[in-house]
Amino acid sequence: MGSFQTINKAYNSVFQSERLSIGVVIPIENYAVSPIPSMANHLTRVKLIEELGFKALWVRDVPFHVPSFGDAGQLYDPFTYLGYLAGQTSDIALGVASIALPLHHPVHVFKSATTIDQLSGGRLIMGVASGDRYDEYPSMNIPYEERGKLFREAFEYIEAAQTTFPVLEDNQFGDLKGLIDVLPKSTGHKIPMLITGNSRQSTEWIAEHGDGWMYYPRNLYIQELKIREWRDMIAKYHDQSNPFMQPLYIDLHQDDDFKPQSIHLGFRIGAHYLVDYLHQLNSIGVNHVALNLRFNTDKIESTLEQLARKVLPNFHSDKFEKAEA
Repeated sequence: MGSFQTINKAYNSVFQSERLSIGVVIPIENYAVSPIPSMANHLTRVKLIEELGFKALWVRDVPFHVPSFGDAGQLYDPFTYLGYLAGQTSDIALGVASIALPLHHPVHVFKSATTIDQLSGGRLIMGVASGDRYDEYPSMNIPYEERGKLFREAFEYIEAAQTTFPVLEDNQFGDLKGLIDVLPKSTGHKIPMLITGNSRQSTEWIAEHGDGWMYYPRNLYIQELKIREWRDMIAKYHDQSNPFMQPLYIDLHQDDDFKPQSIHLGFRIGAHYLVDYLHQLNSIGVNHVALNLRFNTDKIESTLEQLARKVLPNFHSDKFEKAEA
């Protein structure tokens, strides 16, 4: 696979070559029967996942509640919310999965991201996407059919803004002529940007420009082929490889030996089978899994503690010495 680049504290901790780490998607609650979560006990649960040793928390960018989509996300503005969580935590990575770049001016995305990165001591990882909720685009007078081009130009704008007194011409979002700068800069040499899905770009473009790839759960064979193809393309442009991550919805069963049953983008599953499945993901080149508990039927705190005792020790050897038998 090859080693990964060094960017900031979060990126270096969460993504390690040939190893898998585990994070949690916010809201950390069951909201299976409603698209709108309660956000009850959200801060207590964020502090709990950090204490238990999960590597990252992930929030999403959902500007509008689109009922037909069926999920309003964590409700709060992602950057405002991460700024708040940065002050309430000390070590866990603060992830965005993902900012829909065409729906924001990139200078604001850049400044918000670097501010959180600075205030948290380098704990930000930023996923970026072209967006897939059609109704949001006419609501902001943005052409949905142009989202691929807009994504690419916003990405290039943020890349340029990471340099001192940047120069960028013929960009949809504005020209930078080297006469003004954008501050603050990030704690590392750049903000890590992971591309989500295809974002209306080719796999080769993603391999050349992204600092990693966020993709959706797929059949293990298909996922392995996709990761191999992408990493072969990375080798054409870079001396080092990049991480691959995916979400996984789980409903953790109290019986550790409960065999997997399919749910939306994941499984109802016992801890022993979950460990086996995560090892399989690790073996095909997945470096991080963001667990989503939206459909979890057991008490959330109990599930998090079970995961910490029975699953995390198999992958986070720096936090726990061994798994529970």
